[in-house]
Amino acid sequence: MMLGCASVPPPAPYGPVPSGRQLAWHELETCAFVHFGINTFTDREWGDGREDPALFNPTALDCRQWARVCKEAGMKGIILTAKHHDGFCLWPSRYTEHSVEKSPWRGGKGDVVRELAQACQEYGLKLGIYLSPWDRHEPSYGDSPRYNQHYQNQLRELLTSYGEIFEVWFDGACGEGPNGKRQVYDWPAFFEVVRQCQPQAVIFSDGGPDVRWVGNEKGFANPTNWCLLRRDEVWPGYPRFAELTTGHADGTHWVPAEADVSIRPGWFYHPAEDSAVKTVEELLEIYYGSVGRNAGLLLNVPVDRRGLIPEPDAARLREFRRALEAEFPKNLAKGAKPSASNVRGASPRFSAGRAIDGDTRTYWATDDSVTAAWLEVDLRTPQELNRVVLQEYIPLGQRVEQFVVEIEKGGMWRQVAEGTTIGYKRILTFPTVVASKVRLRIVRARACPILANFALYRAPDRRPAEEK
Repeated sequence: MMLGCASVPPPAPYGPVPSGRQLAWHELETCAFVHFGINTFTDREWGDGREDPALFNPTALDCRQWARVCKEAGMKGIILTAKHHDGFCLWPSRYTEHSVEKSPWRGGKGDVVRELAQACQEYGLKLGIYLSPWDRHEPSYGDSPRYNQHYQNQLRELLTSYGEIFEVWFDGACGEGPNGKRQVYDWPAFFEVVRQCQPQAVIFSDGGPDVRWVGNEKGFANPTNWCLLRRDEVWPGYPRFAELTTGHADGTHWVPAEADVSIRPGWFYHPAEDSAVKTVEELLEIYYGSVGRNAGLLLNVPVDRRGLIPEPDAARLREFRRALEAEFPKNLAKGAKPSASNVRGASPRFSAGRAIDGDTRTYWATDDSVTAAWLEVDLRTPQELNRVVLQEYIPLGQRVEQFVVEIEKGGMWRQVAEGTTIGYKRILTFPTVVASKVRLRIVRARACPILANFALYRAPDRRPAEEK
């Protein structure tokens, strides 16, 4: 006898699961990183802290232009280098004179962080902050207790003065060398300041605690990418960073990967790189290697000496947005006839159709005892396709370990793509095929599979990123 919909309980969570702030971060998918500061005017990547603040004098700074360009590119937030390793602050900090307050810009009355916060609010973007722990200007650096307090003061200043912050970005960079200053960072204290001042912000570092580095600056995760990490074993500056590109299959905490990469060779603006902006094809490859592999994408867009995103970069970002929209023009699975090898409790609440209804809050699920199953869509007429988008319902954990995508050909099922992990989002690319029936076969899952999205697309023909 078929059980009533309300009487069939949902699957229990399996393993580590994301917090509310992590779920909100996953949904952003793509954000901008903006490197801007004294290095912009010295043509360097790492300053030494001895730069004269008078060098900072953008002639036409317009944070609204930054926000407009990022919005047009489809990005959901901007993380600003409020202070890089040189120690120069883009806001008038009470705790140092090495800031915009000592520059000629805006007559020493300017505040880049405030102007960006206002621009983000106007354009509906999230604001994030990067505050370099390494400070080559601050005299107390190397006196660990004194500097840690100084750093917390500046961190609290930023997190209480500019409205809601969605991400606080930490790195472990320190190039002092073997004979340099010995600074022991108080990471627990730094993290606690964030939790106190911005409880909804995710904290990024090599080991999280909320979001981890992907282990490279090329913008890609491994095809196998767990949102899990043995978090207590990883710290900012973690030397075995290659592990972070995959995560830990036996991870103890939910710590998804963020893939950072610059649209140019460098992170700060350099005039010599105006002709070296990444192509649309390169940006698409980065997208498929990050968002398409269960990671967030943080794309750096340096601001020039005028205080604007340069025209070549802005134009390329608009081209990238148009190209990305062309990759996913119409979901061919929408309106298809779904079926599955197993439905949890035979309940409509967990039916195959829940995976193709366009709502990632609903999902297809199997009985607890079923960890290998298939989901099929009948397109009714032959369709060309070359993209598959998959999403697990991650509030209940990451489960799938191996899957294949098949099409029916002459009464036989033929494999066109395969993968291991899915997580928040997995996008597979393959040469264009024609099919009227497409099947996702979960070969192995750690617990009953839960799929929130199964989408099919026909993108323009191009060399798939995963073949490179």
